[in-house]
Amino acid sequence: MSAVEGKLAELGLTLPDVVPPLAAYQPAVRSGAYVFTAGQLPMVKGSIPVTGKVGAEVSPEQAKELAGVCALNALAAVKSVVGDLDRIVRVVKVVGFVASAPDFTGQPGVLNGASELLGEVLGDKGVHARSAVGVAVLPLDAPVEVELQVEVAD
Repeated sequence: MSAVEGKLAELGLTLPDVVPPLAAYQPAVRSGAYVFTAGQLPMVKGSIPVTGKVGAEVSPEQAKELAGVCALNALAAVKSVVGDLDRIVRVVKVVGFVASAPDFTGQPGVLNGASELLGEVLGDKGVHARSAVGVAVLPLDAPVEVELQVEVAD
């Protein structure tokens, strides 16, 4: 077991299987020293636990938790390309999309769920730049979607 997966276990988390693509793309691709993940939905065992718009059907607290699930799914996608999460040099950037009610402006707080999980699991390697974008709708009516750009060692 890698140190990163050991840290996940210590936190009571398990790296899930890679979520199969919903369309014509790969969950993650490597280019040189970087791995880019596709947008990861908060899938848990094949379904999204809560759907709808944040600030309407979904509370910001629920969405923050789901953003952490997205980050966990993204780490699984990274592992599928590099084989060992201990090869992560650092998370360079996180991009998050929040399906938002028209008056909801708390997207950064929602995306803290992903950022905080990455920090807990990876320590300083999890510190990153980030974008938090409010959108009208996401695939499968998901409340949040997260993608990672990660630098990895050979």
